[in-house]
Amino acid sequence: MATAEHKHPNYMAIFWYLAILTVIEIAVIYMPLAKFTIGVLLCALALGKAVLVAMYFMHLRFETRTLGMVAITPLVIATLLVFVLLPDGFAVMKRTTGAKAAATEPAKR
Repeated sequence: MATAEHKHPNYMAIFWYLAILTVIEIAVIYMPLAKFTIGVLLCALALGKAVLVAMYFMHLRFETRTLGMVAITPLVIATLLVFVLLPDGFAVMKRTTGAKAAATEPAKR
């Protein structure tokens, strides 16, 4: 469904970019950073890798903008669903923390 004939990208270069990003991800895991910072960095690196794969291996770079929007729509929906469900996850975490504290206290008679 490509609009015009395109030059094929250098797949080996893209492979090496993906390999380098993977090594950086492994290095980030061992960095002495806060868990939140590590999570943000890993998500950003994973998103970068996903974009490279989608743009070149799925040939979305050479497609029309409409097809690109169709491919991006599930990513936007998934992101919104994560943000909608975050408050529920934090509420369960708080309730569980309180239950653990209550369980460790000695029973009063």
